[in-house]
Amino acid sequence: MSFTYEAVGVTRENLAACPPGFHPLFVRTRIGEGQEVFQRAAEAVLTWELHRALGVGIDAGADRAAPGVDVTVTLAGLIKAPCRIVWTAEESRRAGWAYGTLSGHPESGEEAFVVDRTGDGTVWLTVAAFSRPAKWYARAGGAATRGLQQAYARRCGTVLRRICAPAEATGF
Repeated sequence: MSFTYEAVGVTRENLAACPPGFHPLFVRTRIGEGQEVFQRAAEAVLTWELHRALGVGIDAGADRAAPGVDVTVTLAGLIKAPCRIVWTAEESRRAGWAYGTLSGHPESGEEAFVVDRTGDGTVWLTVAAFSRPAKWYARAGGAATRGLQQAYARRCGTVLRRICAPAEATGF
């Protein structure tokens, strides 16, 4: 299967990139502070743990995100969204990946999940995407579909913050 859009990989250099004709998404959430939080967050993002903790079905061709790995995301147990990892990053202060949509996905575009640690030690999750409807029901959803994408991106941050919280803060 081939990608359903032309600007494959554009989010690698610019998370805020949005080609003409697509809708942008950019949500940045503070996760915590320090190297341990960064390492925990990076591992959760790179191994699909974040997505599984969100309650999203993940059928991936590998245990860890890597370029070329096919991933099918299942939403609400009904909507199957085939994607392919277009890039990954595993750097000292930045880790994450982006996938691009394949034929059969309800949207067309690219979505990135990136954890970074700033100079002051703050750890952030950025969920960035550009997309446009590819299926009739995504088109019919209009602004509501984009609202759901925003809510999903915010929930990613909330769930990752919980994953990275010290055990005493979560009651475990």
